[in-house]
Amino acid sequence: MEQNLKDFIIQKLGELMSAPSCCAEAKLVAQNWIDSVGTDNEKEQTQKLITELEKDIVTIDELITFASSEGGIQVFGEEIAKNIVDHAKEIKEAGAKYCDCPACTSALAIIEKKEEFL
Repeated sequence: MEQNLKDFIIQKLGELMSAPSCCAEAKLVAQNWIDSVGTDNEKEQTQKLITELEKDIVTIDELITFASSEGGIQVFGEEIAKNIVDHAKEIKEAGAKYCDCPACTSALAIIEKKEEFL
């Protein structure tokens, strides 16, 4: 893997791990990948990273459904949940396919380059 690509992925993983919306599992897999760079374990950790990111990224429809649900209202609070739904519908209307939170944005940037580093 080229160094520029590794640097890009490490940067995006840093953004992902610092995002409040990043789950603990993704943080762990991201850190494991960073720790594996340049080792015999890198290829295995790359597969785990892509699998985790593809599992965790939230589609815009999933975001709307969750934020509209009782569970979403419990997590976000009524006003924030409504704002999330309104925002999600707005960006969906503009063509967005995925949530635009920092975690999902970083995950998507990496996933879009997976063919270059798998």
